[in-house]
Amino acid sequence: MLLIPCPYCGNREEVEFSYGGEAHIERPKEPERLSDAEWADYLFMQTNPKGIFLERWVHTHGCRRWFNAARDTVSYQILASYPMGITPPKLPKTTYL
Repeated sequence: MLLIPCPYCGNREEVEFSYGGEAHIERPKEPERLSDAEWADYLFMQTNPKGIFLERWVHTHGCRRWFNAARDTVSYQILASYPMGITPPKLPKTTYL
């Protein structure tokens, strides 16, 4: 079982959380001006890196607060978690071939 470090409640089992997708994506300022292709790109075309990935989580069965986490997509290890609106911490570079 993966332990996810909620910045408000501490380490909890992954079944208490819901995944929210990629973190730090800014919503379009004028979405009504986007073409269908641009709107689809915003909604569905997320990055999928091999290595460290910043993502959003919500502690659904706990404090119900959203936060961000830095997770290595190869090892699945969570390297850091931090509240929404905070700059991500400095993280090590990963090099995967």
